[in-house]
Amino acid sequence: MIEEIKRKTNQADDIIFKEIQIQNQKITLVYSEVLTSGSEISELILKNIAKMIDEKINIEEDLYSFLYNSIPTHNVVKIQDEKDLFSKLWNGYTICIIGNQSFGMETKATLDRGISDSESEVSVRGPKDSFTENLNKNLGLVRKRLKTENLWVESMNIGKQSNTKVEVLYMVNIAEERLVKEVTKKLKKINIDGILDVSYLKEYLQETSSIFPTIATTEKPDLATMALLEGKVVILSENSPYALLLPCFFIDFFHTPDDYYQKPVNISFVRIVRLLAFLISILVPAYYIAITTHNHDSITTDLLVRFLAQRLTVPFPALVEALLMTISFEILRESDMRMASTMGTAVSILGGLVLGDAAVSAGIISPIMIIVIAISAISGLVFPSIELTSAIRYFRIFFMILASLFGIYGIFLGILILIIQLASIRSFHKPYLAPFSPLIVSEQKDAFLRTNNVTKTKYRNPLLAKKNLVRGRAKS
Repeated sequence: MIEEIKRKTNQADDIIFKEIQIQNQKITLVYSEVLTSGSEISELILKNIAKMIDEKINIEEDLYSFLYNSIPTHNVVKIQDEKDLFSKLWNGYTICIIGNQSFGMETKATLDRGISDSESEVSVRGPKDSFTENLNKNLGLVRKRLKTENLWVESMNIGKQSNTKVEVLYMVNIAEERLVKEVTKKLKKINIDGILDVSYLKEYLQETSSIFPTIATTEKPDLATMALLEGKVVILSENSPYALLLPCFFIDFFHTPDDYYQKPVNISFVRIVRLLAFLISILVPAYYIAITTHNHDSITTDLLVRFLAQRLTVPFPALVEALLMTISFEILRESDMRMASTMGTAVSILGGLVLGDAAVSAGIISPIMIIVIAISAISGLVFPSIELTSAIRYFRIFFMILASLFGIYGIFLGILILIIQLASIRSFHKPYLAPFSPLIVSEQKDAFLRTNNVTKTKYRNPLLAKKNLVRGRAKS
């Protein structure tokens, strides 16, 4: 067995073989020094073996059974076969080999960061903790909030080479059984080399090729907990600080966990602002192109004269001008995201002030176009979801092209296409536009407007929870 390990690992330097002699029997400890904790091996294993040798303990039973039952590690498992041996070895276990028998002792090293604040989803009033790359910590953050035996966890390993552990979380007394079975069935069918992040699973779980996201991603444990209590399924993965929430509805992207930590009247106003930001981000550039290209009579004469006066020195059509500004903004945003934080601010100031002012002074871009594209781009950043921001960007350009061809009529055509697109999307057989299409009256109290704080904690979405629709009366 030892020679087989050496052969298959090509005698890697990080694989350590330590031989110990006890009562004419040889023990071999095998572990990876980069995946295991040296202090745990020393304290829990080597010191106890040394104590046995010093005290000359008389072992009446076989040495394998004695060590298996005597070493005080918190997780000791018997090795079933060669595949199981390598799986434990690459997961930070120390393998104890005695003759043809072996068992593993968990001695994992801490190779991940601690629990820190959420970076992509900033919380104003709610909990600040976020998921990490450690799967056990992530599961613990959820179980800390849901102290119930009804939270079931199904584990599986995905990836021929990475052998990544993936866990499916759901409330057995709330979630739809059909949904859970469908999710686990799709996950078990995945056959790829490796899963490096939980987002790798999206492509295999999504049912449509729509540019709008049908699976939500979050790094906040409180949002994942809310999803579980609604009847959704949560997927966690090793080495990923994010969780997948499914199914997902369009209205979910207008909600945040902070919405349930503040007064309903304040949250209703904020949600209306988010809706306006969505419409402004998509429609404002297209409307400006329409009124300056085709529909001059849709605004007052004074305002139209000012717009046209600013465009006298611009050598490009309104569409080309808008596309140049949009592409410039996306380049600045991408560079700001990828560069170090200290340099990113400098890039934003240089691009936003110096280049913008220079472009206006040179007569390449009109001042009003900078305002239009800026307010449109900033409105799109209201949503933390990268997938939704990308979808908004694509439809913004699509609306600008329609407006340049057909004017305001093109905008109405684009709105019709957008609604048809949203209405045709399904997320695990659930309508994407719920609770508006189909209309669910009970969910209207927590759609764009919130009426009271009790509503969210009393009733569940009937599309997700087929049983125990009233909270607090759930039976296991």
